[in-house]
Amino acid sequence: MLECGMLERDRLALRKRSAVLCKEMVVDELFVQSLQADDILTENMAESILAEQTSQKRNWRLLFLLPKRGPRAFRSFCSALRDTEQHHLCALLTQSPEKDGRERHVEVRIHLIKHQSVNSSLPLPTQEVIAAKRVRTHESMEMSLDADSPITTPVLPCTHDFYLSHSQQSYKMGSSPRGFALVISNVTFDPCAAPDLDPRKGGEVDEEVLRKVFTELDYLVTVRRDLTAQGMRMHIEQFSRQPEHRTVDSCVVCLLSHGVEGAIYGTDGQLLQLDWVFEAFDNAHCPLLQNKPKMFFIQACRGEEMDCGVEQVDGPERTSSPSCEQRDAGREGEGDANSRQTGEMGRPRIKLPQRSDMICGFASLKGQKLCTAAMRNTKRGSWFIQELNTALRLRARDTHLADIMVQVNRCIKEREGYAPGTAHHRCKEMSEFTSSLCKDLYLFPKYHPQY
Repeated sequence: MLECGMLERDRLALRKRSAVLCKEMVVDELFVQSLQADDILTENMAESILAEQTSQKRNWRLLFLLPKRGPRAFRSFCSALRDTEQHHLCALLTQSPEKDGRERHVEVRIHLIKHQSVNSSLPLPTQEVIAAKRVRTHESMEMSLDADSPITTPVLPCTHDFYLSHSQQSYKMGSSPRGFALVISNVTFDPCAAPDLDPRKGGEVDEEVLRKVFTELDYLVTVRRDLTAQGMRMHIEQFSRQPEHRTVDSCVVCLLSHGVEGAIYGTDGQLLQLDWVFEAFDNAHCPLLQNKPKMFFIQACRGEEMDCGVEQVDGPERTSSPSCEQRDAGREGEGDANSRQTGEMGRPRIKLPQRSDMICGFASLKGQKLCTAAMRNTKRGSWFIQELNTALRLRARDTHLADIMVQVNRCIKEREGYAPGTAHHRCKEMSEFTSSLCKDLYLFPKYHPQY
């Protein structure tokens, strides 16, 4: 048990550097675990920090808690900075008062110059920065699009009471496993067949993040790496037709690659049309998944236009969630189109639309005039997969998937690239989702109903 607060000199050092720490510090699971190991943070404190949705909010939460955690907290905090290779921040906190006084004057002048043209009445968007202090090469600029790491906080479990109160009006989700998941990740492209498609550095992070989170959500996950367009088609067909779908309650398909509007690239530079993918799981072609939720997550660009963002004007914040409709194709697939099949009682058999019970999250936005690029960090993966992973781990316990996707949209809207001197600086992204779900879709993580 901690007997008193932080020493006054340490508290003062934190207060002086709080703005820099909030802006540049990276508080990830490794950082928090280091403080837990020293008994500086409790488990509840650690969860509350990692549950914050942006890096700045995590940093402020930690800085708020630290001064109350005893005289060892400052030393342990500096040790955690060193352990996570944030040496420049540790040095900033522990430098001599004389040097601190000289540098403070310079810092104030730089701060005023950087912000003298900003209208103070407008809320500034969240700006996420890289902590490393080094000469920026082309690769380090790409890395510096943000400073968040994929969180690995265990998926929070659904409670018995929540399941009982929500299971009746939502999709059945009690099978174990909940379903099967297919992750196709194209990272390296054929330099001869697809010379214009660069390697997707960071794509391997996304596939591992998805594998882990859906495994924890009780899906049997299959990951396929670097497939041609025909290879993707073959694996998707095999997956959609596997007889085991009969015994489970849902399925997941994740496609990670370069893309254009309506299609993604194989490693051979050929395109696979997304409409064909959806068709492979529709009610005609995948009868074993009829009336069961089918989830798709597409991490790919839908064009080459970068979203540079616009300045927010005075007035209420615009918070409407973007959405679009997925076009349904074809006619009902089973039976003679000119006759009506009947059941044993002579009543017309229930018919289904060609395509239903699907939800698809897209990393980037489609518009009438603008199809935007999706942002990816070479070390930490894509913005969209990071936010999806965080939301599923922290919110799936009591939030249905459509609302989770709205939360992902909100988090993506707040993110902003940081790469001074490049086109990526202060770049924006906007995700969206389409849905033909007919009920609430709760995943009920880690809850297994007793039959």
